[in-house]
Amino acid sequence: MVFVIFWQNFRKLNFSAFDTSKLDEYAKKAKEQWGDTPAYKEYAKKSKNWTKEYESGLMADFTKLFEEFGTMKGMDPASEEVQAQVKKVQDFITEHMYTCTDDILYGLGTGYVGGGELTQNIEKMGGEGTSEFIFQAIKIYCGK
Repeated sequence: MVFVIFWQNFRKLNFSAFDTSKLDEYAKKAKEQWGDTPAYKEYAKKSKNWTKEYESGLMADFTKLFEEFGTMKGMDPASEEVQAQVKKVQDFITEHMYTCTDDILYGLGTGYVGGGELTQNIEKMGGEGTSEFIFQAIKIYCGK
């Protein structure tokens, strides 16, 4: 569920790190499968009046969070600084998209290392190994 909802958040975006050619397909699947969930409804409400300019700025800010993780890869994922970065991601999602509980965050983390386009795009943002590093940090943050 969470992986699909994550892709829904990138539905109309156009920023270089992400291959957006399949995002409409992901958005459709997200709505079909999760359209009745509280997280999806919250996202739909929050994003209803977004302009393309707002979306672009928002996703640029979100991308920076992943780029910052890329600079931390040599650190211990349990370190205070890395754990604070995980909290920034969770807080960003909650503020701008939908309430990102620890369970949802963990689900997103599994999507980050699930292979395919999402993993590839994170690696483009933060460099090789970033998706796995983020997942390890999220596991620790969520107590898994």
